[in-house]
Amino acid sequence: MNKKRIAILGSTGSIGTQALEVIRLHADLYEAYILTANTQADLLIQQAREFQPAAVVIADESCYNYVRDALADLPVNVYAGADALCQVVQNENVDVVLTALVGFSGLRPTMAAIEAKKVIALANKETLVVAGELITRMAIDNRVAILPVDSEHSAIFQSIMGEQSEIEEIILTASGGPFRKKTLEELQNVTPAMALKHPNWDMGAKITIDSASMMNKGFEVIEAKWLFGVGEDKIRVVVHPQSIIHSAVQFADGAVKAQLGVPDMKVPIQLALSYPKRLHSPFDRLNWYDMPPITFEEPDTKRFPCLELAYEAIRRGGNAACVVNAANEVANLAFRQERCTFTDIPRIIENALNTIPYQSRPTLDDYLAIDAEARRVARSFIH
Repeated sequence: MNKKRIAILGSTGSIGTQALEVIRLHADLYEAYILTANTQADLLIQQAREFQPAAVVIADESCYNYVRDALADLPVNVYAGADALCQVVQNENVDVVLTALVGFSGLRPTMAAIEAKKVIALANKETLVVAGELITRMAIDNRVAILPVDSEHSAIFQSIMGEQSEIEEIILTASGGPFRKKTLEELQNVTPAMALKHPNWDMGAKITIDSASMMNKGFEVIEAKWLFGVGEDKIRVVVHPQSIIHSAVQFADGAVKAQLGVPDMKVPIQLALSYPKRLHSPFDRLNWYDMPPITFEEPDTKRFPCLELAYEAIRRGGNAACVVNAANEVANLAFRQERCTFTDIPRIIENALNTIPYQSRPTLDDYLAIDAEARRVARSFIH
């Protein structure tokens, strides 16, 4: 059998490094064919020396000479810049494109991969958040499979595999993050260091802050709408602090199927690469006799209004989710840099959502302009 050749967009991030662990574990089945990074040149060089891909891309063009010189003794092509990301995913030898870029930057490379008819292992939820209608239409037109890598959407996908029944409701579980029990008054004084201490998952800084604000869960609601073709009224968010049930689906007869497991992103990554097969792995198993009690809570949108803003974006449609994503990226970074408070994040997003003019059917060029304008509005509100 030929190995599957994998292009990992964002190989130096949390998802990317775990994907390389999966490839290392199943080196007889997978090949890391293309690796890309934004600014982490040293780690990209280290990865390239181990996996010897056909090509690497460093998005930060100022790092190009450094990476090229460091890999000069290897048969590895080195490219730089955002356009190169779109070009390498169209390589005829690539079988699967794992999109693990952070934020809006994942949109154009994912579209390029779909146009090239590559299987998409989607870990960049912002692609569907920003342009869900456009992306799903492209995937259908090009007959491209989009396989979810997010643990929650992978759990939903696993719950409906083989089913022909109507989905009555998707139950999207949320850990509640590090501030689940804090009052609204306490939330006004939390620090970035506190927000970056997620109780269950080891993730990148941006997504960890989004988890603390529940914006990440809001984005997952939007992503679920497009992945599974259901309205927001059929997607219920349930706070499940133990993160053992990764998500569930209730069917027309009232039966519920759920996927359980320890919090480990390597499991959904591996499934996205191996689907429809499941591969043996040494990953941790649930210990049924030493498990904390499983509990559930209703999310509090007064303390965590970002979740409601995501639902509002779905109801508005058009460019609303693009605006929410752009403003959130600005607010998230500003909070990490201590230029705004934690409770300012939803205010910044809501202001942008109510300021940017509505567009019902944006094109790619529209999305690019909307993203830029929403960022400008968000930054001006912070200042």
